[in-house]
Formats: sequence, structure tokens, C-alpha cells
Amino acid sequence: MSKTISKDSNSQIVIAHFKKADPRLYQILTKVIDTHGDYLFTLKKHDFLFDRLVESIISQQLSVRVADVIYERVLNLMPYKKLNPEAILKTKDEILRAAGLSYGKIKYIKDLSDKVTSGDLDLDNLENLENEEVIEKLIAVKGIGKWTAEMFLMGALGRPDIFSHGDLGLKNAFKKIYGVTEYNEVEAEQIVIKWSPYRTIAARILWKSLELK
Repeated sequence: MSKTISKDSNSQIVIAHFKKADPRLYQILTKVIDTHGDYLFTLKKHDFLFDRLVESIISQQLSVRVADVIYERVLNLMPYKKLNPEAILKTKDEILRAAGLSYGKIKYIKDLSDKVTSGDLDLDNLENLENEEVIEKLIAVKGIGKWTAEMFLMGALGRPDIFSHGDLGLKNAFKKIYGVTEYNEVEAEQIVIKWSPYRTIAARILWKSLELK
């Protein structure tokens, strides 16, 4: 299985890798560290995977602020303010709609809840699966596509070697750093593959590079 990265043990190894494999990315990395610190080297698996998936579905095509408000409203509907699939399935669609969820997202979240409660999606076992197997399991849920699955691998499971060619922020950062006007996935992959086995860290560098002046 892919292991998570501990800042204390591996940050210098990762930095050295980027310095050798891609000097241009290394230059951006040094600026990112100067501005934001080196927290981006710390990856870890989160305990509440169901929550992270529900949050991911809620946030689709919404601003962070709006998504946070709706997520908090849904959370307030749950017993003890804790998300669980059984409680989601028992909550009427009209109540979830009043919390701000679209009927489409209600359908997606209930499909996720149904698959978790039935055992079709074993969240506890995802950490034992390879990246592509996790993606295959997740995209079987309505409303979860490859991008959401890749973000889940990065953020919830803490996998260190994931890159999403479908992420708009990463595309924009790549174009800016490498001086291209159009993002071509095939051509970009020739550079991205050099970042392996730390592509998640590289993605974090790219995202943060968008904040640099």
C-alpha cells in the first residue's frame, strides 16, 4: 500500500527529489515554504471517511463558504451532530432540501449512505486497497467522479502519489509555472511523472503557487 508522508522523517528527501527531478518546481517549492511554511509535507489518513465523502459531494460546484454553511446545517440534523449513513437515510428529502442541498445531491448522499450501510462500500477497507481500486469503488457511488475520488485519496487517505489532471487549479498553476497557454494532459504527464512518488506534495505546491505574488 501507499504510505503517508511524515514531515519529520521525509521532508528533506522529498525536497531533494524535486530539486533533482524538476528544478523549476523546486524553485516554486522554496517560495511556497518561505510564504506558507512546510506543513504541506504532512499527509495523514482521516478517521471520519464518511464525513469527508459527504462533505465532498456537498461542496461540488459551490464556493467554500456556501458549502461550509450547508454542511453545518446537515450536521445539525444528525443525532449528536455526527454524520452517519443510517441517520441520513432516515432523514426526509424535504428536510435535507431545506438545509440547502439540491435534490441531486440528496440522491447522491443517500446512494452513498445506502452503499455504506449495505456493505457495498467498505470505507474501513479502503486504506488496504491500491489507488485505482479506491477510485473504482468510489465512482460506483452516484455523484462521485474521478476528480472527487482523487481528492479523497489525497486529502482523506493521505496517499502521497496522486495527481489530478482534471483539477482546474492544478491546470492553471501548471500553465503559469511552465509557460504554456493550453493544458495538454499527455504533454503535462511527461513532467508530472517526474514528481512520482510524491505527486500529492507536488499538487499542494501547485495549488499554493497560485497564491504567490
